Amino acid sequence: MSPFSEFLATEGVREEVIMDAGVGVMALHGGLEYGTSRLAKSIAQHTAASLYAVVQGSDLAWHLPSTQYDPTVSSNLSRFLLHVRTVFSFHGYHRPELPDVVLLGGNNRPLARTLHRALSDQGIPAVSDLGLIPKALRGQHSRNPVNGPTEAGVQLELPRSMRQRVPMPGIVAAVTSVLVGIV
Repeated sequence: MSPFSEFLATEGVREEVIMDAGVGVMALHGGLEYGTSRLAKSIAQHTAASLYAVVQGSDLAWHLPSTQYDPTVSSNLSRFLLHVRTVFSFHGYHRPELPDVVLLGGNNRPLARTLHRALSDQGIPAVSDLGLIPKALRGQHSRNPVNGPTEAGVQLELPRSMRQRVPMPGIVAAVTSVLVGIV
Protein backbone atom coordinates (compact mmCIF):
# COMPACT_ATOMS: atom_id res chain seq x y z
CA MET A 1 0.00 0.00 0.00
CA SER A 2 1.39 3.43 -0.95
CA PRO A 3 1.60 6.23 1.62
CA PHE A 4 -1.10 8.15 -0.26
CA SER A 5 -3.53 5.21 -0.37
CA GLU A 6 -2.87 4.57 3.33
CA PHE A 7 -3.49 8.26 4.05
CA LEU A 8 -6.77 8.30 2.10
CA ALA A 9 -7.92 5.16 3.93
CA THR A 10 -7.34 6.78 7.33
CA GLU A 11 -10.46 7.62 9.32
CA GLY A 12 -10.99 11.38 9.33
CA VAL A 13 -9.35 11.98 5.92
CA ARG A 14 -11.59 12.96 3.03
CA GLU A 15 -11.23 14.22 -0.51
CA GLU A 16 -13.43 17.10 -1.62
CA VAL A 17 -13.93 17.52 -5.35
CA ILE A 18 -15.94 19.97 -7.43
CA MET A 19 -15.64 19.73 -11.19
CA ASP A 20 -16.45 23.06 -12.78
CA ALA A 21 -14.23 25.40 -14.85
CA GLY A 22 -11.02 24.30 -16.56
CA VAL A 23 -9.02 26.24 -13.98
CA GLY A 24 -8.72 24.72 -10.54
CA VAL A 25 -7.71 25.32 -6.95
CA MET A 26 -6.20 22.72 -4.64
CA ALA A 27 -5.44 22.31 -0.96
CA LEU A 28 -3.56 19.06 -0.41
CA HIS A 29 -2.93 19.58 3.30
CA GLY A 30 -6.31 20.83 4.46
CA GLY A 31 -6.80 20.59 8.19
CA LEU A 32 -3.04 20.43 8.74
CA GLU A 33 -1.98 23.68 7.08
CA TYR A 34 -4.49 26.03 8.66
CA GLY A 35 -6.66 28.04 6.29
CA THR A 36 -5.57 26.43 3.02
CA SER A 37 -8.67 24.33 2.35
CA ARG A 38 -10.98 27.14 3.46
CA LEU A 39 -9.18 29.53 1.11
CA ALA A 40 -9.40 27.11 -1.83
CA LYS A 41 -13.10 26.44 -1.20
CA SER A 42 -13.87 30.16 -0.94
CA ILE A 43 -12.14 30.92 -4.24
CA ALA A 44 -13.83 27.97 -5.96
CA GLN A 45 -17.26 29.15 -4.78
CA HIS A 46 -16.70 32.73 -5.95
CA THR A 47 -15.21 31.90 -9.34
CA ALA A 48 -16.66 28.55 -10.45
CA ALA A 49 -13.15 27.11 -10.36
CA SER A 50 -12.82 23.37 -9.97
CA LEU A 51 -11.68 22.20 -6.53
CA TYR A 52 -9.61 19.34 -5.18
CA ALA A 53 -8.87 19.28 -1.46
CA VAL A 54 -7.72 16.62 0.95
CA VAL A 55 -8.87 17.48 4.45
CA GLN A 56 -7.86 15.67 7.60
CA GLY A 57 -9.44 15.89 11.02
CA SER A 58 -7.95 18.07 13.74
CA ASP A 59 -6.81 14.97 15.63
CA LEU A 60 -4.46 14.05 12.78
CA ALA A 61 -1.19 15.74 11.89
CA TRP A 62 -0.08 13.77 8.87
CA HIS A 63 2.07 15.71 6.40
CA LEU A 64 2.38 13.68 3.26
CA PRO A 65 4.72 15.39 0.75
CA SER A 66 2.91 16.64 -2.34
CA THR A 67 5.03 14.39 -4.57
CA GLN A 68 3.34 11.37 -2.93
CA TYR A 69 -0.16 12.47 -3.98
CA ASP A 70 -0.38 9.93 -6.77
CA PRO A 71 -3.26 10.26 -9.28
CA THR A 72 -3.05 6.53 -10.02
CA VAL A 73 -4.16 5.94 -6.41
CA SER A 74 -7.04 8.44 -6.39
CA SER A 75 -9.59 8.55 -9.18
CA ASN A 76 -10.73 11.92 -7.79
CA LEU A 77 -7.26 13.46 -8.15
CA SER A 78 -6.81 11.86 -11.57
CA ARG A 79 -10.15 13.21 -12.88
CA PHE A 80 -9.38 16.65 -11.46
CA LEU A 81 -5.92 16.87 -13.05
CA LEU A 82 -7.29 15.72 -16.40
CA HIS A 83 -10.18 18.21 -16.18
CA VAL A 84 -8.23 21.40 -15.42
CA ARG A 85 -5.61 22.97 -17.65
CA THR A 86 -3.98 24.96 -14.83
CA VAL A 87 -4.26 25.10 -11.06
CA PHE A 88 -3.51 27.22 -8.00
CA SER A 89 -2.35 24.98 -5.14
CA PHE A 90 -2.46 26.39 -1.60
CA HIS A 91 0.09 25.30 0.99
CA GLY A 92 1.39 26.61 4.26
CA TYR A 93 4.87 27.06 5.61
CA HIS A 94 6.52 28.18 8.81
CA ARG A 95 10.18 29.04 8.66
CA PRO A 96 11.37 31.59 11.18
CA GLU A 97 14.32 32.51 8.93
CA LEU A 98 11.99 33.57 6.09
CA PRO A 99 10.12 36.84 5.97
CA ASP A 100 6.34 36.71 5.89
CA VAL A 101 5.87 36.53 2.13
CA VAL A 102 3.86 34.37 -0.23
CA LEU A 103 6.21 32.07 -2.13
CA LEU A 104 5.07 31.36 -5.69
CA GLY A 105 6.39 28.07 -7.02
CA GLY A 106 5.11 25.54 -9.52
CA ASN A 107 6.07 25.13 -13.16
CA ASN A 108 3.75 27.74 -14.72
CA ARG A 109 6.20 30.62 -14.35
CA PRO A 110 4.26 33.18 -16.46
CA LEU A 111 1.19 32.59 -14.28
CA ALA A 112 3.34 32.90 -11.13
CA ARG A 113 4.63 36.30 -12.33
CA THR A 114 1.07 37.46 -13.11
CA LEU A 115 -0.07 36.38 -9.67
CA HIS A 116 2.95 38.12 -8.12
CA ARG A 117 1.80 41.43 -9.66
CA ALA A 118 -1.79 40.85 -8.48
CA LEU A 119 -0.62 40.13 -4.92
CA SER A 120 1.60 43.24 -4.98
CA ASP A 121 -1.42 45.31 -6.09
CA GLN A 122 -3.17 44.05 -2.93
CA GLY A 123 -0.18 45.05 -0.78
CA ILE A 124 0.81 41.42 -0.17
CA PRO A 125 4.53 40.67 -0.32
CA ALA A 126 5.35 37.78 -2.62
CA VAL A 127 8.37 36.13 -4.21
CA SER A 128 8.19 34.48 -7.64
CA ASP A 129 11.95 34.27 -8.31
CA LEU A 130 12.73 30.58 -7.81
CA GLY A 131 16.31 31.43 -6.83
CA LEU A 132 14.93 33.17 -3.73
CA ILE A 133 12.60 30.34 -2.71
CA PRO A 134 13.96 27.38 -0.70
CA LYS A 135 14.13 24.30 -2.94
CA ALA A 136 11.71 22.32 -0.75
CA LEU A 137 9.04 25.02 -1.23
CA ARG A 138 9.38 25.57 -4.99
CA GLY A 139 6.82 22.99 -6.13
CA GLN A 140 8.93 22.11 -9.16
CA HIS A 141 8.90 18.31 -9.04
CA SER A 142 7.11 16.59 -11.92
CA ARG A 143 5.20 14.36 -9.46
CA ASN A 144 3.79 17.35 -7.58
CA PRO A 145 0.08 17.58 -8.58
CA VAL A 146 0.43 21.33 -9.18
CA ASN A 147 2.40 20.39 -12.30
CA GLY A 148 -0.05 17.71 -13.48
CA PRO A 149 -2.42 19.80 -15.65
CA THR A 150 -1.45 20.50 -19.26
CA GLU A 151 -0.37 24.09 -18.43
CA ALA A 152 0.95 23.18 -14.94
CA GLY A 153 0.13 25.65 -12.18
CA VAL A 154 1.28 27.85 -9.32
CA GLN A 155 2.02 26.61 -5.82
CA LEU A 156 1.29 29.32 -3.25
CA GLU A 157 3.18 28.78 -0.02
CA LEU A 158 1.52 30.95 2.60
CA PRO A 159 3.30 31.84 5.85
CA ARG A 160 1.59 30.99 9.11
CA SER A 161 1.05 34.69 9.91
CA MET A 162 -1.08 35.20 6.78
CA ARG A 163 -3.06 31.99 7.30
CA GLN A 164 -4.14 33.18 10.76
CA ARG A 165 -6.22 35.88 9.07
CA VAL A 166 -8.76 33.67 7.37
CA PRO A 167 -10.51 34.45 5.01
CA MET A 168 -7.40 36.32 3.70
CA PRO A 169 -9.29 38.92 1.60
CA GLY A 170 -6.21 40.28 -0.21
CA ILE A 171 -5.10 36.81 -1.27
CA VAL A 172 -8.65 35.92 -2.33
CA ALA A 173 -8.90 39.13 -4.37
CA ALA A 174 -5.53 38.63 -6.09
CA VAL A 175 -6.05 34.97 -6.96
CA THR A 176 -9.65 35.60 -8.03
CA SER A 177 -8.62 38.44 -10.36
CA VAL A 178 -6.00 36.26 -12.05
CA LEU A 179 -8.21 33.17 -12.12
CA VAL A 180 -11.20 34.99 -13.62
CA GLY A 181 -8.88 36.44 -16.26
CA ILE A 182 -7.89 32.98 -17.48
CA VAL A 183 -11.23 31.18 -17.11
